[in-house]
Amino acid sequence: MRTLTVSVVTPDGPVLEDNFEMVSCKAETGELGILPGHIPLVAPLSIGAVRLKRDNGIERLSINGGFMEVRPDKVTILAQSAELPADIDIERAKEAKSRAEGRLQSKQDNVDFQRAELALKRALNRLDVGQ
Repeated sequence: MRTLTVSVVTPDGPVLEDNFEMVSCKAETGELGILPGHIPLVAPLSIGAVRLKRDNGIERLSINGGFMEVRPDKVTILAQSAELPADIDIERAKEAKSRAEGRLQSKQDNVDFQRAELALKRALNRLDVGQ
């Protein structure tokens, strides 16, 4: 089975580098599925889970936006932040979700609703991948 080398890097350093049969993730234009031999591509990524397929199953990781560079034999994801399921603090993510929901339900004028929506999306993504 042909594979792709997948590298996930954040400003804090590398998070993952390994070989996988397929990568799928949410780009700003929609869902992407990348197989070995894919044409070169650069795509902005949304907050979401990256799914990495190998013969023994699917691994997931949470990313908070960034870019994906695809070459026929390699995928590089440059993410603002990325976490493997084992690294996600579920309680902290639940607290962040509650805070964001509270801000969104608030009737105060000084609340930045766009920032609160992004915080809620990040928290929900972390909870989805972490559980």
